Amino acid sequence: MINVVVIDDSAFMRKAISTMLEKDPGIKVVATARDGEEGLTMIRKHNPDVITLDIEMPKMDGLTALRHIMMEMPKPVIMVSSLTTEGAESTLKAMDLGAVDFIPKQLSKVSLDIVKIETDLISKVKSVARRRMRPVPRMRPASTVARRPAVSPRGNSGRPKRDVVMIGVSTGGPPAVQKILSSLPKDFPAGIVIAQHMPKAFTGPFANRLNSVSQLTVKEAETGDRLVPGCVFVAPGGSHLIIDQKISRIELIVTSEPSESLYKPSANVLATSVANAVGRRALGVILTGMGNDGRDGIRDLKSKGGRAIAQSDSSCVVYGMPKAIVDDGLADEIVDIDDMAEAIINNLYL
Repeated sequence: MINVVVIDDSAFMRKAISTMLEKDPGIKVVATARDGEEGLTMIRKHNPDVITLDIEMPKMDGLTALRHIMMEMPKPVIMVSSLTTEGAESTLKAMDLGAVDFIPKQLSKVSLDIVKIETDLISKVKSVARRRMRPVPRMRPASTVARRPAVSPRGNSGRPKRDVVMIGVSTGGPPAVQKILSSLPKDFPAGIVIAQHMPKAFTGPFANRLNSVSQLTVKEAETGDRLVPGCVFVAPGGSHLIIDQKISRIELIVTSEPSESLYKPSANVLATSVANAVGRRALGVILTGMGNDGRDGIRDLKSKGGRAIAQSDSSCVVYGMPKAIVDDGLADEIVDIDDMAEAIINNLYL
């Protein structure tokens, strides 16, 4: 049985989240709380496996409560977030502090998304429940990034064989992607495209945060952008990102097709487009996340001569997406997140 504490100042949200979770016979909501202070008391009393935590609350807000949880009794925490720019920034800050994922706060009895939210919530709780929590890297101020030593290739010289890096990532992704990009040098010899499972309102703020801690240029992708070395493009939430190789340049296209994809953006769609566009010039990187998004695309990339790296089980929040390519024999390397930036650079020359 997975025990959960639900913390939210809205009685409706406490009831809605509790009802959704307890539709699964393996989940029990052992307590609810209306603010951070009461939530900490319930956590100390019940020692739950997972916590859902609202951000805006009286007395003690969610970010303050999260800091206490991670210092005193680290647990998997799923934030309840509003799908606004302000909500996105607060949620990204929460993930920087150690939260593992989030669910949208907009719930109503007439919402067409209620069933999907319920399925996602149950899946997320079950996926993170048994993970041992580890310290999460904190955001570094942008002013200090230039003084941070960047990794460099070991014994590699000359022109790299690969000039496109595709990253697919989901649950637990923001801190992992931040760790990688903040460790890459400003003369990184490839362009990077990222499919991170996030809502539309989140990917812009996510790209801005990455840009503030990286020596590379990071932005949310737009149709017509050109992929060049040292630039990073984050796929917009709610859309797919694909690349198109022209005669002398690589252009990005943001599209709604294929509309039937389970995830938008999809790591499969991005990886397949990378495989078709540049083939052996590509490196695919699959990081922490639920499910198997990315597996089929990486298979396409490998069939064209590209290489692939998977994040290690021990350093993932959820070992789903990387496991899928490892189990299918598609990963050329399995790498801890702390070593991922160096592995990416070295694989450009292989």
